[in-house]
Amino acid sequence: MQLSIPESIARSIRLPENCIEAELLKELALALYVRELLSFGKACELANLDSRQFSQLLGERNILRHYSETELAEDLDYGRHQ
Repeated sequence: MQLSIPESIARSIRLPENCIEAELLKELALALYVRELLSFGKACELANLDSRQFSQLLGERNILRHYSETELAEDLDYGRHQ
């Protein structure tokens, strides 16, 4: 799937032209993650960021990470066995 952005809008984005695509992908990934339409892993993939970078971006935007009780239990179990 490809999205098309009208040229008049692309020219109006106040970013250097070579940064626009990367920034729009981050914004889309954040928006879909916040709405719980994308998982954390898929949002990272869309934003072209690793999990640490995407977590940092969430923190910069004051967006809480969706973290289920199951994920917490898995992380605690992992930590206990290290």
